Amino acid sequence: MFARILNYMIREGSIRWIDGGGRSHLIGDGGSPCCTVRLKRRSLDWTLLLNPGLRVPEAYMNGDLEMVEGTFHDLISVASANYHWLEGHPLYRVMGWFDPARLGQYNPMGRARRNVAHHYDLSDALYRLFLDGDRQYSCAYFQDGVDDLDEAQHAKKRHIAAKLRLEPGQKVLDIGSGWGGLGLYLAEAGGVDVTGLTLSVEQHGVSNRRVEEAGLDDRARFRLQDYREETGVYDRIVSVGMFEHVGRRHYDEFFAKIREILAPGGVMLLHSIGRLDTPAPINAFIRKYIFPGADLPAMSEVLRTVEPTGLYVTDIEVLRLHYAETLRLWRERFMARRAEAAAIYDERFVRMWEAYFSICEAGFRNQHLMVFQMQIARGMEALPLTRDYMLDWERGQAGAEADASAGERGLRKRSAA
Repeated sequence: MFARILNYMIREGSIRWIDGGGRSHLIGDGGSPCCTVRLKRRSLDWTLLLNPGLRVPEAYMNGDLEMVEGTFHDLISVASANYHWLEGHPLYRVMGWFDPARLGQYNPMGRARRNVAHHYDLSDALYRLFLDGDRQYSCAYFQDGVDDLDEAQHAKKRHIAAKLRLEPGQKVLDIGSGWGGLGLYLAEAGGVDVTGLTLSVEQHGVSNRRVEEAGLDDRARFRLQDYREETGVYDRIVSVGMFEHVGRRHYDEFFAKIREILAPGGVMLLHSIGRLDTPAPINAFIRKYIFPGADLPAMSEVLRTVEPTGLYVTDIEVLRLHYAETLRLWRERFMARRAEAAAIYDERFVRMWEAYFSICEAGFRNQHLMVFQMQIARGMEALPLTRDYMLDWERGQAGAEADASAGERGLRKRSAA
């Protein structure tokens, strides 16, 4: 039965599908199959039918779906490029209305802490396998000709700093501060005072150790705290890769808090995954196994939530395919060291994360996902009337960083001589 559904869905590209009874089906346009898949249990012919977005990667994770030829990434690439046909099938249109995630995730503070711990408090050694040296765990910024993860992640920090229009001495709040890399960059490049908030015990410990190592104790600190508990007032607020965890039911609460703690004339930069099309629930496998409590907003949902607050949306940039490239590099780096990941956890975990990277990358290539950077101000005159200041600062900072790097290389050469 599931093979019939696949035959309905896959119209560009081909796969070979061996069902639970051992029967082989060439699915797709008849071309050479990119991969061969074997089901190891007869019951999967029916269980996959009920919720393929969840059950197919779940079966792979559990070892019940075997890749005989090709990779799971090959399978997901073909499936995602054709998934719109399945979404139009009457059966799945009806089933979509019964998905509770349509209503949005409910994330009160206690649950939010547990959801963050589920993913971000995994072994520190795991993240070292695939992240850049600064441990940026969000979309990188790939300028023309750049394919280096460290360079693209550094460019992302510089791009964000340019949009914040920092001035020395300003108080900056970083909501969802990760391992501290962005906050430390802002403190150094902008001469500002940074407070970072995270719900991850692991990230909190690493961030504050990095503050000490950088000698920035006087203008950077990180707290283990929910943003809803913040009472200070800040000139600048930045949030990167955190809004996805707020939950659709809490968008009003989030922007009400931003309005409360952003100083008059203040500026916020919100960097988040979003949808290029209409509102829809997050992939069921990602929601269940990787990021419980997550929601991906459509731009329309964010704008209509900001509008009544008295805050002004002053700039929006949509980053197309930047996250697809980021995820590709993460996946390749992770798979190159999969044996180390399996030693930290086990093979099931490795397959789960392989599926995670592949599903997410396919989402940005074929399923209308993107990243947006939304600049928000409290006041009509908070920023210059044109965007020139962003480009001027970004280029000037890039030049200064290049000069400093060249100077350090020259000093090392002279020291070696």
